[in-house]
Amino acid sequence: MDWLERMNSAIAYIETNLADEISYDKIAQIACCSTYHFQRMFPFITGVSLSEYIRRRRLTLAAFDLQTTNAKVIDVAMKYGYDSPEAFSRAFKNLHGIIPISARDKGVTLKAYPRMSFHISIKGDIEMNYRIESKGSFEMFGASGLINSDPQKVYEEVAQFRQQCDVDGSVEGMNKLLGRFSNTILHAALYDHTGTSLRYMVSYFLPKGIELPDRFTKLFVPELTWAIFPEPQCDLIKLWGRIYSEWFPTSEYEQVEGPSFEMYYGTAGQVTGEIWIPVKKK
Repeated sequence: MDWLERMNSAIAYIETNLADEISYDKIAQIACCSTYHFQRMFPFITGVSLSEYIRRRRLTLAAFDLQTTNAKVIDVAMKYGYDSPEAFSRAFKNLHGIIPISARDKGVTLKAYPRMSFHISIKGDIEMNYRIESKGSFEMFGASGLINSDPQKVYEEVAQFRQQCDVDGSVEGMNKLLGRFSNTILHAALYDHTGTSLRYMVSYFLPKGIELPDRFTKLFVPELTWAIFPEPQCDLIKLWGRIYSEWFPTSEYEQVEGPSFEMYYGTAGQVTGEIWIPVKKK
């Protein structure tokens, strides 16, 4: 079973169980990868998180049910996994712009998110350099913030957080501790992923013997194997998408739990970059 067939089988499982409990572990098992890897990969390929896709599909079917049957709102809410009519009403209004009972009004406009499917897309005409390295444990330090992991919001919030770190002196303070020029670019760590958020840390390797001010956070990184992707033009947003849509589906590796890194080298205006992702062989 190839990657394309596995992904479509995973979607088929989701669709079959929209009115029942959906197991993320089962989805990943069907896709032949770990739950952690599947949840990291899915939004890069589809542009929407796994939880958000399931939510949209359930609320799409809930709207169909309300329009085409005489089912009570509370029964539709329970069918699609909502514990109360109030929670269902809030979610329904956030997606469709109206409360559930209004879905039966004539001429009302609703949103329908169709079932997702995966098809062959001809890519690979541009080479992607990478290397696999095993590294011992190390520590990073820096300024961290909670970022929305929604693919439509994450890059905007990251940019805002990095700007905040420039304005509040975090970057200058870190470079001063490291004995470097204030315009030297720092790395970034991405960790503590949930279904809705992640921790983003403007960071650097922690030298021994440095006493950190309270404003900075330590991050311990265990011994791991890394897939490292260099990007001389530092277009890391595009590279993230290519890694998950082109490299992982055809490689013998999958992501494991642990921090990922955006490594930046140089000074403002002259920057190159790398993405580090912890991996293991399938």
